[in-house]
Amino acid sequence: MKVVIYCRVSTEKEAQESSLERQRAELSGLALTKGFEIIDIIVEKESGYDVEREGMLTVLDYVTRHLVEAVLVTDDTRIGRGNAKIAILHTFKKHDVQLMTMESDGEYQLADAEAMVLEIVSLVEEYQRKLHNAKIARGMRRAVDNGFRPEQNLNRQGENAGRSRKEVPIEEIVRLRELGLTFADIATTLRGMGHDISKATVNRRYLEYKEVVQSYE
Repeated sequence: MKVVIYCRVSTEKEAQESSLERQRAELSGLALTKGFEIIDIIVEKESGYDVEREGMLTVLDYVTRHLVEAVLVTDDTRIGRGNAKIAILHTFKKHDVQLMTMESDGEYQLADAEAMVLEIVSLVEEYQRKLHNAKIARGMRRAVDNGFRPEQNLNRQGENAGRSRKEVPIEEIVRLRELGLTFADIATTLRGMGHDISKATVNRRYLEYKEVVQSYE
């Protein structure tokens, strides 16, 4: 199993330095004992209430790109506290990545309240996705009703003559863009889902979509 080790303390105090060293040593030993492949060891001094931690963002990058199967921590509070913890747990769950702790000697078991909140978040996210897709479909229907014919869209045909046009999940591109992701982030996310796509292609297809929908609304 491929894992990333995450060690965190909340302050710069000297006493916390030994805690970081202990976390690193114990988690490395655990990974060795269980035969895990350590992809990276991330150590940082940040508040658990802050979700925009440089180290945790690196962990989430490994998770969303499907480069690891589990995240190892000494206990669940290391990944975060409060809303930050819930957001991170949701991301792990969404990408089928386990949170493993020394405290539980295996996969972390969600508290009842955490499980309930994550279920609600998943349901809300699913309905948001459906609403976004419905909005996109409505825009395209209006465009077609007003004379737009996708099969006759010759935009850039001469520029890309001889090259086949890539199939891309435009609904997902639009959804991720409306969630605030950059084109580079969207391209990375889609590649993690198995799509061979560049930032430039994401940018171009999104702009084409916006141009078509806005022209016929």
